[in-house]
Amino acid sequence: MMKERTLPPPALHTLFVSRETSNCPLLSEMILLGKRLHDYGLADNETGVLSLDYGKRLLINAKNVNLTTMTAQDLVEIVDYDPLKNIMMVIGAKDPSRHTPEHWIVQKARHDINALLQINSPALSERFQNMLPTTQTDTPSGNLEAAKEILQALRAGKTIVIKNKGLLFAGFNIKELHDALQQHLGVQK
Repeated sequence: MMKERTLPPPALHTLFVSRETSNCPLLSEMILLGKRLHDYGLADNETGVLSLDYGKRLLINAKNVNLTTMTAQDLVEIVDYDPLKNIMMVIGAKDPSRHTPEHWIVQKARHDINALLQINSPALSERFQNMLPTTQTDTPSGNLEAAKEILQALRAGKTIVIKNKGLLFAGFNIKELHDALQQHLGVQK
């Protein structure tokens, strides 16, 4: 009997179509939501990822960007992504967030989800784990398995806990993300 071997997924390969800043009109909405995150009581050390479906493309913040201070130069446009080959085509000056693969897969799989806000905060994960749908396993980010876990949890609601990592708010648009933040975190003025 032969033993089955599993190979690790290929490393993400990023191809830059252009190093110019995207000129998508939705960038301003994303920047405004980022600036408002302090209003919802989020601390500076609670990092995040914000993405917005834009036709056949995806707008997402770059790697190591603070959402509350991001500018248009901190956002990249994903032209295409092949999850099997792990190849991504990008427009922008910076490398995309490591969470880009799962955001791409979720938004392409669910037509009712065009906007995602992921708050990376183990404290929020722990606070909401018994109140919101939660991913089953603590899967490493940035791959097909993480996307599958998220999609499974999103069946039970559009705001979920990513086990041991934080919260994910999903919506049809930026306004739905604002509404979900208000509902679950409340506005701190």
